[in-house]
Amino acid sequence: MKLDTRTAATLQLPAGKADHIFWDEDLAGFGLRLRQGGRRVWIAQYRPSGSRRTRRATLGAVGTVTPAQARDEARKLLARVALGGDPQGEKATRRAQSALTFRAAVEAYLDAKKPGLRAVSYRLTKLYLLDGDYFRPLHSVAVGAITRQEIAARLSSIARQRSAHVAAAARRAISAAFRWFLEEAWTSTNPVIGTRRPADYKPRDRVLTNAELVAIWSSSGDDDFGRIVRLLVLLGSRRQEVGGMRWSELNLAAGTWTLPSERSKNHRAHTIALPGAALEIIATVPQTHRDHLFAGRAQEGFTSWSCSKRDLDQRLADRVKPWHLHDIRRTVAIGMADLGVEPHHIEAALNHFSGHRRGVAGVYNRSNYDRAVKQALARWSEHVMALVEGRESKVVALSQRA
Repeated sequence: MKLDTRTAATLQLPAGKADHIFWDEDLAGFGLRLRQGGRRVWIAQYRPSGSRRTRRATLGAVGTVTPAQARDEARKLLARVALGGDPQGEKATRRAQSALTFRAAVEAYLDAKKPGLRAVSYRLTKLYLLDGDYFRPLHSVAVGAITRQEIAARLSSIARQRSAHVAAAARRAISAAFRWFLEEAWTSTNPVIGTRRPADYKPRDRVLTNAELVAIWSSSGDDDFGRIVRLLVLLGSRRQEVGGMRWSELNLAAGTWTLPSERSKNHRAHTIALPGAALEIIATVPQTHRDHLFAGRAQEGFTSWSCSKRDLDQRLADRVKPWHLHDIRRTVAIGMADLGVEPHHIEAALNHFSGHRRGVAGVYNRSNYDRAVKQALARWSEHVMALVEGRESKVVALSQRA
């Protein structure tokens, strides 16, 4: 029948029924639903593309919405369906998204990502997204309702209060989270896309001179931080690798240290033969019930980096220009090159997988260059100890830095 003002007013429930729908003869899917108690509402019914089940959308009550208005709304809704849309499904998704806050979504994201992240990466991600005040104003906001303007405002605030480098790191963290939210269908957009990228950290090229290296070695105390710094100078390892060193990773009889894949930045296990000077430093570490050599958090090892570095800088005074601990690693790499160590042996010593170890060449060349790495670290260790002890080195250097 033609659903209009007259039929809407005169139609009655069939005998014995408490709920019935009368369908319009002109517009398929448009109907009038009568329920016991006298309620009459206009509806549109459709089947989403690829679905076997139908959905219904309520368009309004008779008396509030005219038949012409209801018919017009039904046409619009059914047109969206014809184009592949699912108005009721989208509405349900929006309701679910509005019930899920950003904080709850981040907690789920961290739980899912924790097994695959290194401890330091997990801690920083959690700091940016959850523990710190970086995105705290968004914690109670529905994850699907967060706008690009809100993200941009937070990033600008972080850059002003801290630095552009920190803002860039925070932006990477929240963008990765929103990519995961998209995969979980918790949001339909990534609001980080289109926001300004803060000026990221410029790679450093600081290389310590021989005199600065000696000053750092001599000013490092006999405490945990001092031992760590000297091991960094001898091995060129990353600070977290040495700071988290464990007795179970060491084979003192063989004189080797095996960094497990879960603690390595590139997720590759790395075994090196420790030079004698490194073994002597390790021998001064008192053994306790802890597996970690150096004091700190139970699961991480040494953590007092900032205050320990500040104390060391005070002892150094003006003998060393501004520097970072990671500058030691760069200095070791360049220092080895100055001593004539081959570039691919330097990469192997530092557990780098770049250059010749990437791409097709890396697929076929699986050598760890164990013997060459042992010789390279021994040559570098002899060079360092000669500088520290003020004697002639047994290693012939190809070039000499001031």
